[in-house]
Amino acid sequence: MSNKYVTPFVKWAGGKRQLLDRISERIPQNYNKYFEPFIGGGAVLFELQPEQAVINDINASLINTYRIIQKNPQEFIEYIHKLDSGMLENGKEYYYYLREHYNDKLMKEEFDIELAALFVFINKHCYNGLYRVNGKGLFNVPYNNSKKESIDAESILHVSEYLKKVDILQGDFEEACCDAKKGDFIFFDSPYAPLNPSSFESYTKEGFDVESHERLSRLFDELTKRGCYCMLTNHNTEFINKLYGNKGYRIDVVSVKRMINSDASKRTGEEVIIYNY
Repeated sequence: MSNKYVTPFVKWAGGKRQLLDRISERIPQNYNKYFEPFIGGGAVLFELQPEQAVINDINASLINTYRIIQKNPQEFIEYIHKLDSGMLENGKEYYYYLREHYNDKLMKEEFDIELAALFVFINKHCYNGLYRVNGKGLFNVPYNNSKKESIDAESILHVSEYLKKVDILQGDFEEACCDAKKGDFIFFDSPYAPLNPSSFESYTKEGFDVESHERLSRLFDELTKRGCYCMLTNHNTEFINKLYGNKGYRIDVVSVKRMINSDASKRTGEEVIIYNY
């Protein structure tokens, strides 16, 4: 039985909350261990709450936050409350001050409780919850004018309790699947291929380019041969269909709202759910 208090603690571009029903109805009825190599906000993980799970992301600051909440939830909550209390005066000035402090710690690779608290605070007070860095790896998303509290403390405690049974990795998606065996389930929510094939952008400075998508498709094929259950979501583009088509995989097209697009006329679109069973 799922714990309703175990929910995502950050908003994430490409997050799967609106697709949860359609993903859930396609999940294998029985599987062994759960793997999610691109965890992001964790909407699918927290919906399924599998007993055995391995999660991963290339974003070191995000993974630091998962680990801090897993091991030090109370200290994390106290730090967040301290940050939130400073929003009472000049919210905009305060946000940019904390964003600069966050970037300074990031450049020094100070992955600690303070950085985790700053990460969640900035996520909740930046425009559209978009995690974006410039060429130097510095977070540069503007303020969203919100003074709302950054977390639900009760939810964080429940998330922490669940994460105690989860293995949390930080690194390349392929390495995160090394131990996947027959009967395991791997859910891939990689950075999306652009709707405009001439521009590949990503949410980390490392990038997720054409070659990365091609490497991911080869991993999908390899895991299929191992006997793993695999599911992948992405934009419904010619590029993605070419990578996964004509291989016997099921490719279901679903309609979605793209709330992160500033142009309201482009906030509807199509995604694909690709699975090998």
